[in-house]
Amino acid sequence: MNIHQLDINKLQELETPLYYYDMQLLANTLDSAKKAADKRGFHIHYALKANFNDRVLQLIQSKGFGADCVSGNEVQKSIDSGFPASKITFAGVGKSDKEIILALKQEIFAFNVESIQELLVINELAEQEGVKAHVSLRINPNVDAHTHHYITTGLDENKFGVPNSELEKAAAVLRACDHVQLLGLHFHVGSQITDMNVFKSLCVKVNEWKNWFEERGTTIHVLNVGGGLGVDYHHPDEHPIPDFEAYFEVFDKFLERNAHQEVHFELGRALVAQSGTLVSKVLYTKNGVKKNFLILDAGMTELMRPALYQAFHKIEKLGDSGENEQINYDVVGPICESSDCFGKEVLLPTAERGDYIAIRTAGAYGEVMASRYNLREEIRYLYSDQIG
Repeated sequence: MNIHQLDINKLQELETPLYYYDMQLLANTLDSAKKAADKRGFHIHYALKANFNDRVLQLIQSKGFGADCVSGNEVQKSIDSGFPASKITFAGVGKSDKEIILALKQEIFAFNVESIQELLVINELAEQEGVKAHVSLRINPNVDAHTHHYITTGLDENKFGVPNSELEKAAAVLRACDHVQLLGLHFHVGSQITDMNVFKSLCVKVNEWKNWFEERGTTIHVLNVGGGLGVDYHHPDEHPIPDFEAYFEVFDKFLERNAHQEVHFELGRALVAQSGTLVSKVLYTKNGVKKNFLILDAGMTELMRPALYQAFHKIEKLGDSGENEQINYDVVGPICESSDCFGKEVLLPTAERGDYIAIRTAGAYGEVMASRYNLREEIRYLYSDQIG
């Protein structure tokens, strides 16, 4: 059920703020991604950092996706949610010994290793556990994702991946590690990428480094190109599902691989973002000297992205007939921070206390970044398939 089809009377029975999940849209998005990937023999690992809501994970797992994790707790959550260990990857620049041992015991598909020191630590811990760890070496490709600098990960200045200057040494360390087996190479250039040329540039870099290793006698079984595909925050109803065909076609066309090599992706935002909406109620309207304010019962504690990234989310008034005068509002929350603002000068129909506001495309990096700052209450949920 689309958010616009939601009965306002149903909302009046519930406490807000809440996250509303359109489970049918989520299913359709997953099916679209899987169809486009399967026809090319590609493998998708869902990035749990985007959203680890239980119902969301249950549906994703049921479609046969793998899991991409960046913490030990995410590895455990994936296992508990039914994702097979053979489809779980574990990335992150700061894996603790405890997290590594957990993943070793679960015999996950691969660690995405981000430094030579981490490689040595995994080898040591694998020896202690009496197992052999499968790893993919994360290489920083120095490709500009042309996105917000906080979510760019593939430049030389970023903390992620093994720098090119250390690859000779990394290859030597790999040969010397008896309890680590190199499975493949891993790359990720950033998030919310809508320019397909960025992915073409990534393919060029992947080809270069794959050939570099193979020329030195190292077999590469897996090319993990990360994720990063963006969504349309400005027009969620016009583009509810990303163009997975165009995305995967870039890699199918420009990524060089041998018959024995698998291509893996780690998609998060593109799979879940449009299915989630933060629903909030107007607590107060306030006419300032220079501004008109809508003060909501949701704040940066429920959706951090606008305060953290100055990110845009489309804001709508629910249940509006279209007859009311439209006014520019600064849409703000109740948190004691001036950064607690969802949007400035947002043109909306005249709103009153008790009206409902939808903040769209909040299914990724929304609920998972929620906090209890100001001792806020736990987040609430409503799922489309719960409504008759």
